[in-house]
Order: sequence, then structure tokens, then C-alpha cells
Amino acid sequence: MSTSKASESHLSLPPIDEKKLSPLPNKGVAAHPWHDLEMGPEAPATFNCVVKIGKGSKVKYELDQATGLIKVDRILYSSVVYPHNYGFIPRKLCEDGDPMDVLVLMQEPVLPGCFLRAKAIGLMPMIDQGEKDDKIIAVCADDPEYNYYTDIKELPPHRLAEIRRFFEDYKKNEKKKVLVDDFMPPSSAHEAIQHSM
Repeated sequence: MSTSKASESHLSLPPIDEKKLSPLPNKGVAAHPWHDLEMGPEAPATFNCVVKIGKGSKVKYELDQATGLIKVDRILYSSVVYPHNYGFIPRKLCEDGDPMDVLVLMQEPVLPGCFLRAKAIGLMPMIDQGEKDDKIIAVCADDPEYNYYTDIKELPPHRLAEIRRFFEDYKKNEKKKVLVDDFMPPSSAHEAIQHSM
């Protein structure tokens, strides 16, 4: 087949139906995980959560709020890895001005940028370099191994120690100080979500 015939056959392809590619009204614009995703009708007990960091990763990702993309912030300085999927609640800011963080317990790692339904089971009060930086502790609402947990005190003591130890240690090699307080019940998590800005 000659070059001109190949280009002619390429030109005869049917046009792409953009309505089939994207349900968004503004074609060509991707959904923004911060602005376009709702918390969900069952919030604050069960809510949508965007995963930034998959379970088992040493890569620290952050949401770039201007673009909606998940960007690499740094590689953790220590040998620890995230013990569970780590993300944020859309449209909710903490006192430090960052999106409200959520640690989601579930069986499998989730890719950065995906969202899932999470169920709050507790709150981990934390001070990071002198600033309040509490973490919502949740389980994946659609994971049959974890979705029956309703309160953080139902978790095995080893699991709680693992979570606490990760957050106490993950910044030590950066010479940054993190203080973790006692875990609090689901009602404290619900209140923190409701009162976030």
C-alpha cells in the first residue's frame, strides 16, 4: 500500500464520539479529585476518599490542588513503608491547611489517584513539627475482610502499634518531630470531618 493510500484510509476513520469517552459536560477536562468529587451521602460515617499512597509504598505523594494531579513529594528517608493506603477526603481541610488525611485499612494496595468508600473507625491525634495534623483511621467500606470493623478499639493491638510506630518513625531520619497521642473513637473522627473547613 502506498503512503498516499495509507493516509487516505486513515482519513476515512469515523469521528470519535466524545460523549462516549467522558460523561463530564466540559469535554477534554479531567475530573479534579479535590473539586469534583463529593464526600458522599453517608458522610461523615462513610465517605469518598482519594488514595495518594498505596499500602507498602515508600513514595510520598501529595495532591497538587492547582492541577488535580498526584505528584511525587519525596521518597521516605527511612526503611519504613506505608502500612495501609493513605489518602484524603475531598473538599475537607485540616487546621494545617492541607487536605484531611485518612489511613484506610484494607486487603490490597490501591493506585494513587483512585477513590474508594471509606468508613471512619477512629481518629489518631498527631502533632507534626508543632502543627496539629490528625489522621482519620478508616476501613474500606467495600472490603469484606475489613468492612465489619466499626470502632478502632476492635483492631488487634499489634495493628494499632504498627500504625502508631509508622507515624512516629517515618520522619525521624529527616530530623522532624512527630508526636502521636492515644487513638480516639469513631465519634471523634466524625466530629473532625464535620468541623473541617
